[in-house]
Amino acid sequence: MSGHSKWAQIKHKKAIVDSRRGKLFAKLIRAVEVAARDGGGNIEANPTLADAIQRARDASMPNETIERAVKRGTGELAGSSYETLHYEGYGPGGVAIIVEVLTDNRNRAAAEIRRIFSNAGGSLGDPGSVAWMFNRKGTVLVERASVDEDDLLAIALEAGADELSQQGDSWLIVCPPEGLGRLRSALSQAGLEIESAQISMEPSSTVPLDGQTARQVLQLIDGLEDSDDVQEIYSNFDVPEELLSEIAG
Repeated sequence: MSGHSKWAQIKHKKAIVDSRRGKLFAKLIRAVEVAARDGGGNIEANPTLADAIQRARDASMPNETIERAVKRGTGELAGSSYETLHYEGYGPGGVAIIVEVLTDNRNRAAAEIRRIFSNAGGSLGDPGSVAWMFNRKGTVLVERASVDEDDLLAIALEAGADELSQQGDSWLIVCPPEGLGRLRSALSQAGLEIESAQISMEPSSTVPLDGQTARQVLQLIDGLEDSDDVQEIYSNFDVPEELLSEIAG
């Protein structure tokens, strides 16, 4: 799997406790609103909403805040009108990057994403220019010290998972996107604490990076994550864990 999975794990752990908590909440609220708008407010019939709500809960967002976001999405409460956009491009070293945006101003978002890419030595591409390198998957992270590999593999396979691999201090489980809810339920019923669970775009192959190029790519990813409009970032870089931990630390 991509080294980006390890980077996402580090960012996930930091986001719950660092000074960006307010920004994290704002992004999660947007995701809940748009999921409710596009698929309705019933989580049983709207797996995208169920995933967005669970991620908000994982970040310790109050239930009242989540409920208001759902109502804004369904139109029961007044709210902003967000548009979902996807940008594709290349970073230093030729790594492929997909950026998922939720914005109420298309022109502002496009200009900001282009500026971030350009400032970091990257470039935006045409739609479809890198998307073919990725596959939509469900991904779950479980703390490695909390469960034996064989036991976790048995649970994951029974729940329909495709792959289990080690990612630093965590186990990364990959499943079909439609099976994410089932996998999450199976892990919870087994008493395992889930670090993160989401629908992701996983690369079919990776680009190994090191040294200054790796730092430039991670700075680009960081710049994108700082944007209020950016919801998700997917990339195919592979960076040594030691360097990831050093930069994240």
